[in-house]
Amino acid sequence: MTQTPHWHMPANAALHGVALDQQMALNLTVFASLCVLAQAILLVSVLLRRTPQPLAHKRWRLEYLPLTGFAVLFFGLAWHSERLWAAMRYSGADPAAMQVEAIGMQFAWYFRYPGKDAAFGATDLKFVAPGEGNPAGIDPADDRGHDDFVRGALMLPEGREVDLRLRALDVIHGFNIPALRVKQNALPGQVFHIHFTPTVPGEYSVLCTQVCGLGHYRMQAVVRVLPAAEYDAWAREQRP
Repeated sequence: MTQTPHWHMPANAALHGVALDQQMALNLTVFASLCVLAQAILLVSVLLRRTPQPLAHKRWRLEYLPLTGFAVLFFGLAWHSERLWAAMRYSGADPAAMQVEAIGMQFAWYFRYPGKDAAFGATDLKFVAPGEGNPAGIDPADDRGHDDFVRGALMLPEGREVDLRLRALDVIHGFNIPALRVKQNALPGQVFHIHFTPTVPGEYSVLCTQVCGLGHYRMQAVVRVLPAAEYDAWAREQRP
């Protein structure tokens, strides 16, 4: 499912993006309305200060009641947002989800795919050698890694859930695909998992949202979402 882009958001190309955009629109609408309401209450409160003393005791209606309403509204929005966040981050991907790994290093993104064994080989920093075709640091002694392949672009099938492993080799990098509503920091020594389902074929930007060094400005890549048949054909051509 796709969405008509708003002036403040790129077009959505992910399954979970609809709920995320609706939550964002709700938050902005509520906050803008509260801003207008707060100014109106402030104006009325100032005017009431000029009324005769018998009416002054009624000011609590413009102070405590709105404050109570704001608190209830805030906790309601927080509860709704927490449920959305939990569904995206705290519930794991389906076991049948496609496996892929994103690796951040100064100043490039690399993407590793498992081979026919559907298992990633072990990695070690001492084996990291982009110039020799091993930017992921795959351990040559691990048989599971012999059929892994690494590419500079992220290729994904349309309509299939993706379980993406994320790691950094040197400093903190921010993995961000705006069109797929995906954003997660990558920390050296840790592996994070994020899952999502691309729904619209096309080419989208992969960015780094953490200032990771002098070359941060050029740390970009692309993600290409392909129809399932095209992706399967591409994957067969890549495997050793």
